[in-house]
Amino acid sequence: MTETARPVAVVTGASEGIGAELARIFAAKGHELALVARRRERLEALADEIAAKGAARPVVIDLDLLSKGAEKALAERLAEAGLQPQYLVNNAGFGLIGRAAELDAAEQIDMIDLNIRALTALTLAFLPSLVATKGGVLNVASVAAFMPGPGFAVYYATKAFVRSFSEALYEELKPAGVKVSCLCPGPVPTGFQARAGMSYEGLMAAMKLAMAPADEVARQGYEGLMAGRRIVVPGWMNRALIWSSAATPRAVLLPLLAVAQKRR
Repeated sequence: MTETARPVAVVTGASEGIGAELARIFAAKGHELALVARRRERLEALADEIAAKGAARPVVIDLDLLSKGAEKALAERLAEAGLQPQYLVNNAGFGLIGRAAELDAAEQIDMIDLNIRALTALTLAFLPSLVATKGGVLNVASVAAFMPGPGFAVYYATKAFVRSFSEALYEELKPAGVKVSCLCPGPVPTGFQARAGMSYEGLMAAMKLAMAPADEVARQGYEGLMAGRRIVVPGWMNRALIWSSAATPRAVLLPLLAVAQKRR
């Protein structure tokens, strides 16, 4: 990376939902952006919107993070644009609801590949740059990271990894002046639910008390990262859910969670 490279915030999964809102708030706070996702047309529209508000137009990088060597391809495209990662926002990911034995096995492996492998590969690839710029990492997990998920087993397990990885990195990178935060929202009305196979009626029942809009979740995630908070959980209801799940014996908690997933 050359000395003239410009610091940038790299946001994955930026084409919609929390990722797009995180891009908007980073831009509003004066960060130059690189937007990463598969759907270029959505990224271009978001880049135009951000530029129309007076911020620098983000660099658009259409890339499938499930592809082999995606982290190297992203690093090369950033370097070609004269950009040096200062902040990495690992937002790309998806979930699948249903019994593990009944869901498509290949799709579940893809979930692990995107939610865990790609996130880890990008973080490790950009760590030298993040240390050099004293930047930070914001990993988007879920309240699912704090409990097992019968009916959502693989997704919950991937988010538990994200939380554990983030907390360990927080401690490791603190002496280097690099911030690491794990954003753990509850239900957020985005395209995630449709991709996961959740019904609209079940979604609304589950979200009634715990739901939060994507822009509010993004705001708290950004502020938490900049404040150096290890874990960011938007909403008192979600914090109460995490506390109560930790205090409940697994023999009691597991069937309760299984019933809740059936409703969704």
